[in-house]
Amino acid sequence: MKTICLYFEIHQIIHLKRYRFFDIGTDHYYYDDYENERSISDIAARSYMPALETLHTMIKENNGYFKVAFSLSGVGMEQLEMHAPQVLAKLQALNETGCVEFLAEPYSHGLSSLANEESFAADVKKQAAKVEEYFGKKPTVLRNSSLIYSDDIGAQAAAMGFKGMLTEGAKHVLGWKSPHYVYNCNIAPNLKLLLRDVELSDDISLRFSNTEWEGYPLFADNYINRIATLPEEERVINIFMELSALGIAQPLSSSILDFIKALPACAKAKGINFATPTEICSMTKSVGSLDVPDTLSWVDEERDVSCWLGNAMQREAFNKLYSVADRVRIANDPRICQDWDYLQASNNFRFMTTKPSNVGLDRGIYSGPFDAFTNYMNILGDFINRVNSLYPEEIDNEELNGLLTTIKNQGDEIEMKDKEISRLKTKLEKMQATETKQKAKAAPKTKAAPKVKKADQPVAAEPPKK
Repeated sequence: MKTICLYFEIHQIIHLKRYRFFDIGTDHYYYDDYENERSISDIAARSYMPALETLHTMIKENNGYFKVAFSLSGVGMEQLEMHAPQVLAKLQALNETGCVEFLAEPYSHGLSSLANEESFAADVKKQAAKVEEYFGKKPTVLRNSSLIYSDDIGAQAAAMGFKGMLTEGAKHVLGWKSPHYVYNCNIAPNLKLLLRDVELSDDISLRFSNTEWEGYPLFADNYINRIATLPEEERVINIFMELSALGIAQPLSSSILDFIKALPACAKAKGINFATPTEICSMTKSVGSLDVPDTLSWVDEERDVSCWLGNAMQREAFNKLYSVADRVRIANDPRICQDWDYLQASNNFRFMTTKPSNVGLDRGIYSGPFDAFTNYMNILGDFINRVNSLYPEEIDNEELNGLLTTIKNQGDEIEMKDKEISRLKTKLEKMQATETKQKAKAAPKTKAAPKVKKADQPVAAEPPKK
């Protein structure tokens, strides 16, 4: 039986303001608050809320048959908290249905997995904690920024305890293989891989409203028929996209939500199920390892990381940012850490790209890649000065490594103690429950006093006559 795994990403760009060289050292606030509020409010109204309302209706109407997964970047959640809390409230309502799974991803939606293993682990752990805080369950499947993956990144994910990971079903990686199977990491066999079906996903997210596309108009029954006619042994169909595809990339006027809403009925008629990533990882065995020595992603034709690191400007900005990664972790200053999250976001490097792309790129306030590079480097210069004021460059590597080792050991110790406290609490609760039951059994049963029938009640003697 075939199974569809439907997944949506929610991430919001943090817009940087125009920051000039002469602002370095005098202005430590880097963000365009007006544009951030305007853009998230617009996306929430035109995409997130109507799309989530539709998905909620689909879940309620299908009685546990229809299931869906989401991942939210931490910086995106922060923007929703400030400017569109109704989106988070609706996601919590979806979570209560039991038909939704929330995945882990880097808090910053950044590229830390390509630069610094410790920063990547901290980034993911921070987002997973925020997801657990909102939705009550720790994520067990990881989705890296833009589905970035390699064998080494998979090994890092497995070391963090994840059961599975999403990535792109890129042709140059799969070769003759199909994306409709579950694979495993080449280095860490216990980590299962779910591969995005590029064509089926992009038909919805990129081409649905394109009147010049040969597949236009796309109807739900035809779409499901394509899935149903796949070879019988190809049973896992992963359809991954950004949630903003429903309403922004594909406007509501295109009837995109009517198309989505019709999918469950068409799928049920063909005997096709829906499942979350964790359910698929638990129920489906891997057919073999996937060899991915070079990093891939879901962006552009090349499906690699060249859109972020393809030119000298991008690489210089990237290397400069992560040159202070260890010092940022040591500093653990709230304001520094927040700026670190926002400056890591992958869109900052995407704006510097000189690559042609089939997908339109809105550079916002920037006139071109060099303008984006200059503005970012001005901000980065001020940020690095602030980091170095806490931990100067004069601190040698040996001392820095000693501090990092101490912090890591303290973190491991705290984690062990938290686990021990949790174990003892559980044990205490069981002991208290057992004690209560034993007391209830040992307590003597009090017999009720016998009721006296009215007929047996003594009759009061008449007073003597005078």
